Amino acid sequence: MELSDSRHIAARPDVVWPAILDPEVLAACIPGCESLTGSVEAGYEAVVVQKVGPVSARFTGVVTLSDIVAGQSLTITGEGKGGAAGFAKGGAKVSLAPDGEGTLLTYEVKANVGGKLAQLGSRIIDGFTKKLADQFFENFAAKVGGPPDAKTTEPEPEEKKQGWLGRLWGKKDTAAETAEGGDA
Repeated sequence: MELSDSRHIAARPDVVWPAILDPEVLAACIPGCESLTGSVEAGYEAVVVQKVGPVSARFTGVVTLSDIVAGQSLTITGEGKGGAAGFAKGGAKVSLAPDGEGTLLTYEVKANVGGKLAQLGSRIIDGFTKKLADQFFENFAAKVGGPPDAKTTEPEPEEKKQGWLGRLWGKKDTAAETAEGGDA
């Protein structure tokens, strides 16, 4: 399974780069991560709990960072064993580029599974892998770049809801009209 995508992060590359190397930040961004210990040089040991279709497993494994070009790119590779559920391994090539006031993070993910997980079929595995990668990079963008800018998100106007009786007769909720001083 292979996929690629990019995310805009509302932080400069000099802020994003150290975050992608920080085990606390990575642990907070990996969906289902129970622990992540280690260092960039030695690699990380991880414990991750995931449910893929009907298969739930607690994966223990190793995450390594390689092909590091400081401030620009790296490859994150992981391999985990989930007991009877099987195994999962994969990697992501990640690159950073300045993008206005922020950073454009681009990634290419490759993943493989075996055991019971492989028996689920490629559609389920591909969908799960995409969801997991999207969730990780969305979490990372939110953690490093902060919440979305309030100016760009406008609340939608509230519509008055109709009760079932009002919908039946095409009228507004009579309780809402009564509360507003209208006729019942």
